[in-house]
Amino acid sequence: MTTMEMPHVSECTVTNCSYNHDGCHAYAINVAGNNGSADCETFIPLSTKGGLDTVTSMVGACHRADCVHNQDLECAAAEIRVGAGSDDHAARCMTYSPR
Repeated sequence: MTTMEMPHVSECTVTNCSYNHDGCHAYAINVAGNNGSADCETFIPLSTKGGLDTVTSMVGACHRADCVHNQDLECAAAEIRVGAGSDDHAARCMTYSPR
């Protein structure tokens, strides 16, 4: 896979993430988690906005080997969505689907 083939973050609705201002501005995100969660590991709850001014965020790595889109720890989905989670899971990959 090359960076041109990496799936894009098409939507992020997590308003308290430093990288989300009118969309995700991180160059790439990582997805991790356990016990059925697929958390955006790049989530940072700071008031300072981060990331690049002009970027289409991509999935850098996915640690959820049990996801149907995971191929050798790389995300093979066409694109992903990130949304709010609950409790200790502030930002979740909404595209995650267990095998």
